[in-house]
Amino acid sequence: MLRKYFKLDELGTSYKQEIIAGVTTFVTLAYIIIVNPKILQTAGMPFEASMVATILSAFFGTLVMGVYARRPFAIAPYMGENAFVAVTVVKVLGYSWQTALGAIFISGVFFTLITVLKIRSWLADAIPNALKIGCAVGIGLFLTFIGLNDIGFITLGSPGCPVRVGDLSSTPVLLAVFGFLFISFLMIKKVNGAMLVGILTTTLLAFLFGVVDFPDKWLSLPPDIGPVFLQLDIPGALKWGFFAVILTVLVADFIDTLGTLMGVSYIAGFLDKDGNLPEIEKPMLVDALSTIVGSLLGTTTAGTFLESAAGIKAGGRSGLTSVVTALMFLLALFFAPFIAVIPTCAYGPALIVVGMLMMTVITGVKFSDLTETVPVFGMIVLMSFTYNLAMGLTAGFLLYPLMKTVAGRYREIPAGLWIIGAFCLLFFIFYPYS
Repeated sequence: MLRKYFKLDELGTSYKQEIIAGVTTFVTLAYIIIVNPKILQTAGMPFEASMVATILSAFFGTLVMGVYARRPFAIAPYMGENAFVAVTVVKVLGYSWQTALGAIFISGVFFTLITVLKIRSWLADAIPNALKIGCAVGIGLFLTFIGLNDIGFITLGSPGCPVRVGDLSSTPVLLAVFGFLFISFLMIKKVNGAMLVGILTTTLLAFLFGVVDFPDKWLSLPPDIGPVFLQLDIPGALKWGFFAVILTVLVADFIDTLGTLMGVSYIAGFLDKDGNLPEIEKPMLVDALSTIVGSLLGTTTAGTFLESAAGIKAGGRSGLTSVVTALMFLLALFFAPFIAVIPTCAYGPALIVVGMLMMTVITGVKFSDLTETVPVFGMIVLMSFTYNLAMGLTAGFLLYPLMKTVAGRYREIPAGLWIIGAFCLLFFIFYPYS
């Protein structure tokens, strides 16, 4: 029954392949369980309650993605948006985290409406092939940059040199280098579940070499979610002074989701002959509902995660991958002590490998045509060098119609792209630069 529902035979996959893919996605994404509440803690949100909200939000979104949209995409609270809320909205602008959650709820309702009306899918279909490639390559470079930083291969530099090489003689970095090479060797040999095997092997070595300690306990009861559950302040978010924050949340979520969906789908080969994702409104609706549920649970904007590419590269093709990932999140409520000790030197190499694989599609860009090269280049480099996906994506969507217009080729610009470009312009105008 499951085989038929998830179309495993039609997609050329199997239970084993989907399970391995689902676990791979979870392991590469598990850091969000600790990192998201750590970031939100700086805004005054209780860590343990936020951790439960993070897990339940990811479980809900990823499960619905698998069962309803039947895509191997994982949903979790976005990195970037959480930092924007914690640092910019709360610490700098002085609003409460309850009001910020109110803004996230409003954006989720808005996206649900435009998704049901199929406005969102119409806009997605307007994205030119060059920008879809740019999304995939930019996400790949961004993942690589995150991975290199996580494992300590690169680190913060000085004002004249923003990044520099880390301590390559340290045990964690050496283990990470081993992890990258080991995963690469396994993939060359076409070993199923290469990334998962690499992550688990490197984790075991990290235990043996004392990089991380074995957890004191493997199981624990979930903490109380009460301090953040249903604590959002919607009336406070509707005040005019909060407009810039809501607009930023709206555009960032819209562009992040659009870019991630198209980029990961391009890599997975899910796009049709016209370069569109069939039934894209389904994963988009899941994203919108996950944002609403996340704000009610007590966490920030949720959406499709880049790390889904790890599971896809591990063989994930159907919604069963997402179901497995969702169940792993649910188990994490009780296995949080173990999940917390999986070191960055174990999952960081997988991000680098996935980033490398995602960048291979750049050959599809017509570099002889500067009206396409400039937007794609701007999109790719700004994603990583600003450490902000939304900033890079909005730049690319804004540069494309601009370059085509300057070249006198404005007829090549789809109507929907003009609307996306207008939203992106508003993003740059109202973004709280502080």
